[in-house]
Amino acid sequence: MKINKRVLAFTVSIAILSGCSSTEEKQGSLLEGELNAENNNALTSGVSNGGSLSGEQFGTNSLGNGQVGLSRLGAEFSDPANPLSKQTVYFMYDSSQIQQDFIPVVAAHAQYLISHPQQRVILEGHADERGSREYNIALGEQRAKSVYRMMKVQGVSDSQMEVVSYGEEKPSAEGMDEASWQLNRRVEIAYQVQ
Repeated sequence: MKINKRVLAFTVSIAILSGCSSTEEKQGSLLEGELNAENNNALTSGVSNGGSLSGEQFGTNSLGNGQVGLSRLGAEFSDPANPLSKQTVYFMYDSSQIQQDFIPVVAAHAQYLISHPQQRVILEGHADERGSREYNIALGEQRAKSVYRMMKVQGVSDSQMEVVSYGEEKPSAEGMDEASWQLNRRVEIAYQVQ
């Protein structure tokens, strides 16, 4: 019986460690525009298939300074069936990988930005309160850069996007439980007033 517990513990440890591998080098080449045949599938670079949260569980972000109201952007931003109505991308704990459920959201915003070259967005990275302030600022930035890279690969201009990290400083939910932390691990796509 003890051997089975040890095997189980070892297997779980290996699974956890294998999920922590770094994609920084691969993502860095995308940011620098070094696209080649190996990066033809870049749309899903930095994407996690497992343990995803459904975008349907969460609403869109609230207005901040200089942010455009959804009604001023067009009807497609108010249609719950349209991925543009979701302006928040959620992440798993301690991860900056875009989950499978949020690829259509990022792709829809990328296509909107491509077809509206005068429009600008700020990609606001956030983290839950666990971890140091410095770590959470860095993690929020990594999350925002993941969205940035995915949009850039799809053709969005650098001049249309800005990355900002708030770390744990602007929580969406104030609780100290997993449900609140889940809402705080995010990137908000904030459209700017022209």
